[in-house]
Amino acid sequence: MIHPTAVIHPKASVASSCDIGPYCLIGEHVTLGENCKLHSHVVVDGHTVLGARNEIFPFATIGKKTQDLKYAGGITHLRIGDDNVFREGVTIHSATKDGDTTVVGSHNLLLTYVHIAHDCQLGNHIIMSGFVGLAGHVVVEDHATLGGYTAVHQFCRIGTRCMTGGCSRIPQDVAPYTIVEGNPAVARAINKINLERAGFSDEAQTALRNAYKIIFREELSTANALAKVEAELPPLPEVKHLVQFIRASERGICK
Repeated sequence: MIHPTAVIHPKASVASSCDIGPYCLIGEHVTLGENCKLHSHVVVDGHTVLGARNEIFPFATIGKKTQDLKYAGGITHLRIGDDNVFREGVTIHSATKDGDTTVVGSHNLLLTYVHIAHDCQLGNHIIMSGFVGLAGHVVVEDHATLGGYTAVHQFCRIGTRCMTGGCSRIPQDVAPYTIVEGNPAVARAINKINLERAGFSDEAQTALRNAYKIIFREELSTANALAKVEAELPPLPEVKHLVQFIRASERGICK
């Protein structure tokens, strides 16, 4: 299952069930889990660990050195989970500081030319459309969907089950369960369709809609809006997560 034109360092750890296509390059410190498939012209390098059943399409580059000018040497890492799909031209970089790790979870779909910069932390079941770019230290929670050409500023956080519109510029955190769009992005609505498809209870959906109105439409300060949400809405896990996410924001949220 290894094409004769592939170049694999003898010290790399490649599971025997992997399928390595033509002209792929696997570096010395790479670990590939069971049933990974590299179509062709894929580079996996650096101190990079991939779990099982990851599929990587041509001209993707995974695990190379950070582009951060603060890099001062040392060993940095990239850790990737299971069942991810990385389409053509995806780039994912290792961390910047010695011992640090860029992380990509499991069951994610990254479409053409998505870029994941150093020290990003991605959860699970994330969809990124073509040409999405994450600058360094971005955090993306589970089940987020980023529209094509979305550009995310350094240190921003993208909340669970949110959606960004195509060509959005994200200079601040995106609150969970919301839809944002624009340049700069602003909140447009609660992500109703996603909540319905995911089977959220009617009670949770109603509470999140009411929380959205209080936080994004009543022109209250963030502190006062969160206090009102906590005082007036049921303490459901979804509401608590929304409040805690916004309260922990260091850059502010897209409103």
